[in-house]
Amino acid sequence: MNVKITRNAAKVIKKQMELAGNSELKLRVLITHSHGDHAHYGLDLDMPGENDVVVQTDKEIDVVLEQGQPLLDGVKIDYLYFPQEGFVITNPSQGNHGDH
Repeated sequence: MNVKITRNAAKVIKKQMELAGNSELKLRVLITHSHGDHAHYGLDLDMPGENDVVVQTDKEIDVVLEQGQPLLDGVKIDYLYFPQEGFVITNPSQGNHGDH
């Protein structure tokens, strides 16, 4: 499985992971809602479970994904400051380039 994290997103994620109590946690990408051929995604800090796979990224952030979820393979995590500040999670490999 593959995950891409942009530089902006990595900065924000690392700040959250450095907070007290978060040092042992990993970043989890999850599907909050799926319909048709695409999904809406969410983020959380969590420990991997037995049905999870941990993916290493080039930003030195380990990401937890639920094993066997094809809509999670290839997700891209970005952080935008404009027009609205926040994370944007898409999956270009599955044809998902943003919310509709």
